[in-house]
Amino acid sequence: MNTLDYAKAIINEEIEALENLKSYLNNDFEKIVDYILNHSSKVVICGIGKSADIGRKIVATLNSTGTYAVFLHAADAMHGDLGIVQKDDLVIIISKSGSSAEIVTLLPFIKKLGNEVVAMVGNSNSILAKQAKWILNTTVKKEACPNNLAPTNSTTCQLVMGDALALTLMKKRNFTQEDFAKFHPGGALGKKLLTTVKEIMASTNNTFPFVHEETSLKEIILAISKGRLGATVVLNEQKNICGIITDGDIRRTLENKEDIFNLTATTIMNKNPTVIQENIRASEALNIMNNKNISQLLVANNNTYLGIIHIHDILKEGIE
Repeated sequence: MNTLDYAKAIINEEIEALENLKSYLNNDFEKIVDYILNHSSKVVICGIGKSADIGRKIVATLNSTGTYAVFLHAADAMHGDLGIVQKDDLVIIISKSGSSAEIVTLLPFIKKLGNEVVAMVGNSNSILAKQAKWILNTTVKKEACPNNLAPTNSTTCQLVMGDALALTLMKKRNFTQEDFAKFHPGGALGKKLLTTVKEIMASTNNTFPFVHEETSLKEIILAISKGRLGATVVLNEQKNICGIITDGDIRRTLENKEDIFNLTATTIMNKNPTVIQENIRASEALNIMNNKNISQLLVANNNTYLGIIHIHDILKEGIE
């Protein structure tokens, strides 16, 4: 078997393990979700070895989607970290075998605290499974490892089961994009979720051009050039928006008009410009531009002109 074929075979093995995982879901999953939503102060994820690595990722996913969670290493728990576990916390212990020495040693002490225990386990006959209140079954027939040793299929199933739990809780909590943004203020994701059109406009220090309905072609071109946004708004006597003129509008007009010297803004402008409010997310503005295949949007409040936002200003902020 060549290299690529072998790699594909490994992926297929893990896919098969995940297909089997669906059949293991039962009422215990629903009871765990209900308990976390209605009775648990926080979720404590506990594990050792590769299961500990998976546990840390599940904790991160839970916290970012609205469920308070902490990680407890099974070995460190016996040396003071058991204090993390407080009254009404739900403890989820992750273990493929369910019989690791550290897990078996720790179990009685957690039970003594009176906390409910969930076993995310690959052996339903193990000590962990038998002492748990509920079970998240992550049994696999074998590992993808050619020696059936390195955790592969088993850790993939643990990870996906954790995702299923976290995202089900997220759905049940009606956790919105706005809620998600509160926990992701940094980096490209934070910018996409939080940055508004108003903030983009303020950061550019652009001079937003405008002309009036009877403005001449020469003055329109000067206004567009000065604004460096490829467009200008057209305002009526009440200073309300009545249209927009872009570079493209001027080119198309010149192609179709023989008498160009008497052209005014009224004869060139697009009378139905797309107008947005300044408090919408910049990512939403970008989507509008992409869908309409345009480069600028007028920004207004109750038809009062506030400015123009250009697609390049959004992209420069790293918002895609």
